[in-house]
Amino acid sequence: MIFSIENRRGELLRSTPSEEPELRRVLLALSVTEIISWGTLYYAFPVSLPSITRTTGWSVTATMCAFSLGLITSAVAGIPVGRLLDRYGPRTVMSAGSVLGCVALTAVAAAPGLAWFAAAWALVGVAQAAALYPPAFAALTRWYGSRRLRPLTLLSLAGGLASVLFAPLTAALLAHLDWRTTYLLLAAVLLAANTPLHLLCLRVPWPGAGETHPSSSFAEVRPVVLSREFILLSTTLALAALGLYATTLNLVPFLVDRGLSTGTAAIALSLCGTGQIMGRLGYPTLTRRTGIQRRMTVLLTAGALAIALLAALPGPAPLLCAAAMAAGAVRGMYTLLQATAVSDIWGVQRYATLNAFATAPATAALAVAPALGAVLAAELSSYPLAFFGLAGCVAAGAVLTSTTNPGKELPQ
Repeated sequence: MIFSIENRRGELLRSTPSEEPELRRVLLALSVTEIISWGTLYYAFPVSLPSITRTTGWSVTATMCAFSLGLITSAVAGIPVGRLLDRYGPRTVMSAGSVLGCVALTAVAAAPGLAWFAAAWALVGVAQAAALYPPAFAALTRWYGSRRLRPLTLLSLAGGLASVLFAPLTAALLAHLDWRTTYLLLAAVLLAANTPLHLLCLRVPWPGAGETHPSSSFAEVRPVVLSREFILLSTTLALAALGLYATTLNLVPFLVDRGLSTGTAAIALSLCGTGQIMGRLGYPTLTRRTGIQRRMTVLLTAGALAIALLAALPGPAPLLCAAAMAAGAVRGMYTLLQATAVSDIWGVQRYATLNAFATAPATAALAVAPALGAVLAAELSSYPLAFFGLAGCVAAGAVLTSTTNPGKELPQ
């Protein structure tokens, strides 16, 4: 089986009792900064989109493409950012990400035209690579070692509050200010809150920091990155991300097409979010009972079935809401799967670099996910058929995971 070998080299790095209070401060600080980073660099955009297009005259499609360009840039930038993380640690990288995020959001607010706007979002993408989940997950994975699952779960739960807090905050600002001023205020919040927290709280010694020849050089990770097992893992994560995110991001139009009111569809979407929280809470139990390969197979199979159930159910509304909640639970677990798969297989050393390579295709998939469901529905003239296609995408990932032959232990 592809994921049967787990190299624990690097997980011997354990915190001393004197470092425990520092690690708790790290977890608290990252929980706060992830809420702010996700809120300002990601979730504020869909709320401000109508205001942007109304006042600028830019089309929704063109404006969304600028946002997607940022996500694609984030996927590409994640690889060099991962290498910088392994070499210098999260304090330097995430502090720089917060400063760059402020500059990038200021550029978004100042955009005189669509080309500038798109370039500014590409800059936001670089900041996202240095400030969102991947560097935070890398920090907790390296510092906590074999005890990483609980803090990763808590961090992902905190990050889930970003949309809950920043969607209404952004809407409230837009009710009294124009979108440019709103983005300037969000940039100020990002800089004023996150930069000092990163600088002051991420001070735990980073293994290997400042090495002349860091272990994150590509020459040393190449045998892993180019291995069959790694490529299949990366492909599996991308297929799952594409299917799961395209489903949840197109849930409201799908349910409206099924005959539900917009209000009921919005309730279903909120239940999908509740399912994500429940899924993240349940992930540690799944981890204790399954190995990584079986966990991925079970999780992706469940995701494919949940999406297929959504597509097959004509109603009533309670059943559709329950299926949406199930799909949300799988998506919530997927967040933690993406955070832990690489370390579960290859250990925590060089995690930031390896995880950046492994998740880059999944991050790119997120960029096209918002449009994918709508495009499939338009081409097939049916949201249910589109959702069956998305279920097949996730199922393909499950098949890749479950049918691979055993691989050799990879060099460390």
